[in-house]
Amino acid sequence: MTVTITSSSAGSTSTTYNVVDLGAKADGKTDSRAAFLSAWSSACASNAAATVLVPSGSYLLTRVVFSGQCKNSVTFQIDGTLVAPTDYGTENWITFDGVSGVTILGGTLDGQGAALWACKNAGKTCPIGATSLEFTNSREVLISGLTSLNSQMFHIDIHDCKNVNIQRVHVTASGDSPNTDGIHVAGSAGVNITRAIIKTGDDCISIGPGATNLWIENIGCGPGHGISIGSLGKDPNEQGVQNVTVKTVVFSGTQNGVRIKTWAKPNQGFVRGVLFEDVIINNAQNPVIIDQEYCPDNNCSTQPSGVKISNVTYRNITGSSATAKAVNFDCSHTNPCTGIVLDIVDLTYGSKPATASCTSAAGSATGVVLPPSCLAS
Repeated sequence: MTVTITSSSAGSTSTTYNVVDLGAKADGKTDSRAAFLSAWSSACASNAAATVLVPSGSYLLTRVVFSGQCKNSVTFQIDGTLVAPTDYGTENWITFDGVSGVTILGGTLDGQGAALWACKNAGKTCPIGATSLEFTNSREVLISGLTSLNSQMFHIDIHDCKNVNIQRVHVTASGDSPNTDGIHVAGSAGVNITRAIIKTGDDCISIGPGATNLWIENIGCGPGHGISIGSLGKDPNEQGVQNVTVKTVVFSGTQNGVRIKTWAKPNQGFVRGVLFEDVIINNAQNPVIIDQEYCPDNNCSTQPSGVKISNVTYRNITGSSATAKAVNFDCSHTNPCTGIVLDIVDLTYGSKPATASCTSAAGSATGVVLPPSCLAS
């Protein structure tokens, strides 16, 4: 095994483990899982900061879990492409579990999901598919410059983590690829997503139960289903979502712009302290929507949603709607939305006036608001 040890002028030492030296084949056909796990095991056990180096080339990698805790920080420097198997398992493809101080720099993940999407879109009985990259029970994570292509399911999933920075990622999948959320965050605190370009068949970014203190900024989204908080409320014991900022986002060719969606069933959950700011929406079907009767399969109960939505601000939201109803707040009859603020909203519908619809929604409007606010005071 070839190990490279470098020292900095500050006296720190870094050790590099090259997966090719450990047996990985850059032919896109030979399973390199054993070599990757060997590099990870050595890097994780290193007393100094360590790097797992993936040189240029294409590496087939079957399902793998990189587990912590490690003795020091570990960087994955990916200069090549990791290729998923095509047998479409139901587990995650690449998982980091219980790690702290892990960085992923660069690289491409190719989920090879196109055949599975075609199966699902044809209405056949198909495997669920795998999420390309998941971090779970982890903290102090950085993902920078990563490209995710053609994921079978979610591209990146952050679950039960703290202090995660995702920056300059590129996500690409067909606009008709089902369930291919770009970045999903749930049960996590202190997640920052910045300078990302996401083109996919489902939510560009989805925010699930238990997410708190999220910062999302400088995002290009489309095609896709927009940025969604939810769906929430399917499980009666779910945690709520709070303190979420979404700003400087451009939506192009998306089904939705910014959306909050909850199932129509009893629940003790909540959504509160949300800011959508400096958002441009180009011709979305539903530019601004709260949907508390979410039912994707049209076979749901008619009970009111128990999720309480409050203190949500829409500031400087501009652009166009592909439908007449540009703003739709359809809130719970038993837990009305409160504290909704419209602060400069200007959405058009071709040459005709756009409309707004409010059900059980109260709040205030400031500045120019088009379509005119329908919020109860």
